[in-house]
Amino acid sequence: MQIKMPKNFDHHYDHLLILSQFSLLLLNLLSPSSAAPPPIGICYGRVANNLPPLTVAVDILKANNIKNVRLFNANPATLSSFSNSGISVMIGVPNEILPTLTTSSAAVGWLQSDIFSSIPANQVRYIAVGNEVFLKDPFYTPHVVPAILSLHQALQTLNLSHSIKLSSPQAASVLSISYPPSSASFAPDLKPVLFLLLQFLRDTASPFMVNLYPYFSYLNNRPYVSVDYALFRDPNPVQDGALVYDNLFDASVDAFVSALEREGFGGVEVVVSETGWPTSGGEAASVENALAYNREVVRRAAEGVGTPKKAGEGVEVYLFDLFDENEKGGEEYERHFGIFGPDGLKAYDLGFN
Repeated sequence: MQIKMPKNFDHHYDHLLILSQFSLLLLNLLSPSSAAPPPIGICYGRVANNLPPLTVAVDILKANNIKNVRLFNANPATLSSFSNSGISVMIGVPNEILPTLTTSSAAVGWLQSDIFSSIPANQVRYIAVGNEVFLKDPFYTPHVVPAILSLHQALQTLNLSHSIKLSSPQAASVLSISYPPSSASFAPDLKPVLFLLLQFLRDTASPFMVNLYPYFSYLNNRPYVSVDYALFRDPNPVQDGALVYDNLFDASVDAFVSALEREGFGGVEVVVSETGWPTSGGEAASVENALAYNREVVRRAAEGVGTPKKAGEGVEVYLFDLFDENEKGGEEYERHFGIFGPDGLKAYDLGFN
């Protein structure tokens, strides 16, 4: 926030203020940063008929030092398997139950019966209210914000609203303009409902969540987007004003940062609630490319690299997916995002710290 002083403001105070700001800047430059890198998580989708037992999945996560997981629903058995594991969870509210959660009493009942009866509250990091509703399930769009407000009231009742944050992951295509990043803006027809969501996120210091897949952008925008640009290895960076982009991930995140700023919500953090690269089933889908993409996403998060607009502010990410999901619909590559096989062995040698 910029504070404008009156023209006749005491000059001695101005000098003290400048000296104080300079001292703080010097202290920050000389002192090592104490900010922890943002969390790195993984999505645990279960649309498959060949998954290992839940306890095995938890053991795989713990053995690989993965401390954050995104679950797409509040299945009691799944939540119980994570109970007291030391792993923090993002729990999804399926789109189809949003209409049942539009009163505070219903939300309290759901939280107590479907979540906190199976896992301690101190393991719940986020509740993701719906998934890509605004574009993929417009029937449920009117229920998203009421459900969020009811769940927030319920968390307040339970004294958990400060420790558990609410958001609603959106598809990257909620942007009608995404290039260049500085010109990005949300789709005009979505702005009324998005504005309500963004107001809530700002008022509760909660993040805007986006499912971001440079692989899809590459497939849908050839020949304008090269596979090298999507895989962090393009030797020809893209200039956007004073900022330079050498990869599509940064450009995509900063597009959302710019769109949020344009609507007056520049203080809302962007969390990438899904991202990944398939190992087979489509053009440029390979083990080598999946490793190249996910390894760089993890490195950047672990080192707190940030993006050109937010240098040094690492992006919290959730990789998709823990296992292949052989019963998913859509294109063949949709079934091949798994980082681990059902036997627990890695599909490729990816580290998580």
